[in-house]
Amino acid sequence: ELSQAVVDAGAVPLLVLCIQEPEIALKRIAASALSDISKHSPELAQTVVDAGAIAHLAQMILNPDAKLKRQVLSALSQIAKHSVDLAELVVEAEIFPVVLTCLKDSDEYVKKNGATLVREIAKHTPELSQLIVNAGGVAAVIDCIGSCRGTVRLPGIMVLGYIAAHSENLSMAVIVSKGIPPLCACLIEEHEDHIKAAAAWALGQVGRHTPEHARAVAVADVLPVLLAIYMDTNSSEDLQMKASISTKKALKNILQKCTYLPALEPLLHNAPPNIMKHIVGQYSKVLPHDSKARRFFVTSGGFKKVQEIKAEPGSLLQEYINTINNCYPEEVVR
Repeated sequence: ELSQAVVDAGAVPLLVLCIQEPEIALKRIAASALSDISKHSPELAQTVVDAGAIAHLAQMILNPDAKLKRQVLSALSQIAKHSVDLAELVVEAEIFPVVLTCLKDSDEYVKKNGATLVREIAKHTPELSQLIVNAGGVAAVIDCIGSCRGTVRLPGIMVLGYIAAHSENLSMAVIVSKGIPPLCACLIEEHEDHIKAAAAWALGQVGRHTPEHARAVAVADVLPVLLAIYMDTNSSEDLQMKASISTKKALKNILQKCTYLPALEPLLHNAPPNIMKHIVGQYSKVLPHDSKARRFFVTSGGFKKVQEIKAEPGSLLQEYINTINNCYPEEVVR
């Protein structure tokens, strides 16, 4: 309501005039005010757009003043976040590839706000994500995640997750640009739950499409790390539910597509029952058709491990175990 009162008083066109004034301090505070008006609703953002703000804001992305850049990027993010139409209007102001230079900025907040703007565009549609990929956005975001620590990484992590979520091809773009190692690094290096949770979510989005995608994630040794975080968050009350839910979901997403058994092997020995069923499920899909894998499964001790699992009679897990046992002669099972 308060933003609406400011709009109703006719302030928006005057603020747009202020961002065109030569004085930097005035530009900054006017951009900040436009950002605060835009953030509440699509309607309020639309009034800022209708006053012609986007073009003037977009021109200032390359301004040498870091504090002004922070506010400009924030204002464009707050406009783009609401809808596909508003995001498209921001993109049409030709902010790509210019905005990607902000991801290399020495100012942490310019970096963060630049990545946030890319995130607010990537989340809407596969087409907008494709546009970011075509502009070299994935590589720029990956470099950005690699060059900073803590919450500055968060929007970049989310960008990769959103892009990968849209389609097999976009997810492959993240894989080919070597996006998996830095996401895995975030899981290991970051101590804050919400950052771990975001990295787990993003990896789940990358790996959930096909066996090829899942394998790309699995060979990077991501699964044991996810499992360790999940077991850790499960055991202590104070660790956030969110990290636990995200890692569980990511594990499930990747496991349900992963047919690369060497990556599943280490998990067989310490996964809890609710994760174990997904692992055993994948073995039950692959073993009937792969004699080499069947032999290795016995020699590695995996087959013995499966015999030790206590499954409820008639449960899905029991069915998977039966399918695996049916691949072997009775005396081997005994």
